[in-house]
Amino acid sequence: MRRLLIGTVTAAAVLLAGCSSHSDTAPDTEASGSPAAGASAKASSDFGTLKNVCGPGTAKSSGVQGVTGSSIRVGVLTDLGFTKNSEFPDAAEVFTSWCNAAGGIDGRKLVPVTRDTGLMQVREQVLAACKADFALVGGGAALDGLGVADRLKCLLPDFPAQSTQAVGSDLQVLATGAGVGYFPYAGYYRWLLKDKYPGSAGKVGIIAGDSPVSKTFAAQYTEGVAGLGGKVTYNDLYPAAGVADWTPYAQKIKSKGVKGLTFLGDFASLAKLEQALTAIGYAPDWIDANSNAYGPAFPQLAGTALATQHNYAELSATAPLESAAANPATQQVIDLFKKYAPGKQVTFPVLRAFSAWLLFATSARDCATLTRTCVYQNALKQTAWTGGGLQAPADLSRNDVPPKCYSIVETTAKGWRPADFGPDTGAYRCDAPAYKYKGDYGKPATLASVGKSLSDLR
Repeated sequence: MRRLLIGTVTAAAVLLAGCSSHSDTAPDTEASGSPAAGASAKASSDFGTLKNVCGPGTAKSSGVQGVTGSSIRVGVLTDLGFTKNSEFPDAAEVFTSWCNAAGGIDGRKLVPVTRDTGLMQVREQVLAACKADFALVGGGAALDGLGVADRLKCLLPDFPAQSTQAVGSDLQVLATGAGVGYFPYAGYYRWLLKDKYPGSAGKVGIIAGDSPVSKTFAAQYTEGVAGLGGKVTYNDLYPAAGVADWTPYAQKIKSKGVKGLTFLGDFASLAKLEQALTAIGYAPDWIDANSNAYGPAFPQLAGTALATQHNYAELSATAPLESAAANPATQQVIDLFKKYAPGKQVTFPVLRAFSAWLLFATSARDCATLTRTCVYQNALKQTAWTGGGLQAPADLSRNDVPPKCYSIVETTAKGWRPADFGPDTGAYRCDAPAYKYKGDYGKPATLASVGKSLSDLR
């Protein structure tokens, strides 16, 4: 999931050197998910295989921050001001509208507050959430590492849709599992290197945006490929500010005889690179476009190059949108968007956000007394979380459980579609090897690192 934000991180890298932090906090912006939005009658309380996710109750007043007898206030991190992408606020609006129409959490209405970082104001927005919110839910920020220490200091639980630099940090529960210390795409790359294109294993290339985050990812992929029996023979960076002419990169790829290409950057740049490759008459066996490119925009930008170039992406064991007709939970998200946010697009990050919201809601629902400790501990009890069927089962009880399942999509001139990768469990294949990193790529932030412990959580 971290790759979903690589494009934003890469584009932002040139801004980092000249920016300094300040203590201003942006005003709170509540999403428009009112209890009555789009609903004329009480909504169903079930989601996919999850029963009674939301509903009425006899909740009492509370002294817990962000919680009253009638509402639960939660923050939604987003880089909306920079990316102009409203996926996480949209998901928050739709989920809370549906949940509130069904009765809320034990009768309490969910009140989502958009915490817009504008990319660089992560710390300011986390500090604002520290002062008012019960938890962070269903969001993500490309530079989330900037706020993790403050979040831990104020003991704010985090149920993100996706995480980049803060993966596996304390008081964070990722609905797909964190998998700290393990190459998260081992199943996907084994399929590419051994099953689908065995001739590519000794000729893998990696291109990444020139930023500290992307460089770390490139090092992890280089090790992961080697650990699965492959070899990276071409490793390159491209300027984070963008490339005017991708032809020199295409020529390097051709001269090195690259058979499999991993691209860690923004999909608009990848589209231009593939057009350059096509123009010089070269096509690797496969290109890992990554889930950042999974959506209608990339095929449109790549255009006729897709008749030549073979792109794939791994979806962190999430059911593809294209198979919604066969997956009731995915179809339910699409239907809820049509009801509560008509005209808004359902995307892969939206599916991840919904799984996070469902995890939070069910964890809160099962608390006799709603506290941060209870919600956090309930989430950690999930050893086979599926988000009601949105994803393959994930063990959330520890942050170092390697992923077993994966789902792969490919793109054609007509758009994305599920790849023929041998699924053995519904839309997923669940035989991924566990490759543990030998290199040192840093450790997740802990409560101890800020002078706190789990006993301080209330």
